[in-house]
Amino acid sequence: MTVTVALAGDTMLGRGVAERLAAAPEPATLLCPALRGRLAAADLVVLNLECCVSDRGEPWPAPGKPFFFRAPPEAARVLAELGVDCVTLANNHALDYGYDALADTLDLLAAAGIAVVGAGRDEERARAPAVLEAPGLRLAVVGATDHPEDFAATPSRPGVALADLRHGLPAWLRGTVEEAGRSADAVLVTPHWGPNMTARPPSYVRAAATALHAAGAALVAGHSAHVFHGAGHRTLYDMGDFVDDYAVDPVLRNDLGLLFLVAFDGPRPVRLEAVPLCLEHCHTVEAEDGARRRISDRFVRASAALGTTVTEGDDGRLTADWPADG
Repeated sequence: MTVTVALAGDTMLGRGVAERLAAAPEPATLLCPALRGRLAAADLVVLNLECCVSDRGEPWPAPGKPFFFRAPPEAARVLAELGVDCVTLANNHALDYGYDALADTLDLLAAAGIAVVGAGRDEERARAPAVLEAPGLRLAVVGATDHPEDFAATPSRPGVALADLRHGLPAWLRGTVEEAGRSADAVLVTPHWGPNMTARPPSYVRAAATALHAAGAALVAGHSAHVFHGAGHRTLYDMGDFVDDYAVDPVLRNDLGLLFLVAFDGPRPVRLEAVPLCLEHCHTVEAEDGARRRISDRFVRASAALGTTVTEGDDGRLTADWPADG
């Protein structure tokens, strides 16, 4: 039996998006009907939630930190109504409004039935995987981020699961992936890694992906750049953005994105489908015409540079097969 896992990148529900959600807390505020249908059709949905969900807290007191993202409490229910099964909070915005807001985020998501990885009330819980179940697949999800250091959870402090990937795969992350593989059919690792606004993964990110697969990850799906990168074998180096109100870079075009649908045949991801997106201000739709062509050309070229052949169908879908022995 084939299981489809939908994967989305940076989902930022603060600032302008938060204002719209407060006025109309419903799935249609965030996504067009076609995208809502794609999420509903997937067996599992996982995304990077790049904000806290709370009405409490004060901006994190880090000198020079420019952006603070906080979604209203209703956002947790909206995500659940979109079919989101799990989010990673391992990123540089989970603690934007401090420990109380992170606690609210964890509580609100749990109450909505959404699993959380990558952040927690202490180091152990921040690093712990979540196990998602669909008919024919038990999928363990592991979240980690390589920045910022001041957000790191400790044995006695809430925060994120920090992994200094520039110096190799930390022992804790390797051990977590190995252990997760013994208790589930497959392991998805979703790291927040690398610098913003880059068109391709840096060498240390590629090395970390290789090490994660060696530890037992069936699929690696990263984020952080705000721009989608190409696909490697069973690796999405960066999924780009999914929902936000960000300024648009005229060259890198971070308003053009992809929703990824990965088909698992048993414990292995065997096929990738990528749906081109246009990120309007606070609302995301499926891309059409010239935008779809630009996304397709960029993703096909970037994936080819990473050794993956991506083809475009007549319906605009981008697909790639991942051989089991590759």
